[in-house]
Amino acid sequence: MTASCYITFPTTFFAIRAESILKKQLCSYKMVPVHRVISSSCGTALRCECDNIEEIKFILLENNVELEGFYKLKEEGLKTPVIIPLAIDDWEAGEK
Repeated sequence: MTASCYITFPTTFFAIRAESILKKQLCSYKMVPVHRVISSSCGTALRCECDNIEEIKFILLENNVELEGFYKLKEEGLKTPVIIPLAIDDWEAGEK
């Protein structure tokens, strides 16, 4: 079973802005279409290793990029993936 973490955005504008900011950093990430079981808001998500999600979140929030949510997606072959919403730091407490 493989797992990746995803950050979703409220609009395509913020997804594009996030990518332009992260291109200047040493973070490992990839912009991908949002899996339909995660969100239907923007259409683009940032996929990264789960070990890097805290650092990426910090960089994006420091640069005023609005984020929608954080998810861990566990893929098990051809089965429907398991989606785990992540509470990163005080994200769910309204710290945006």
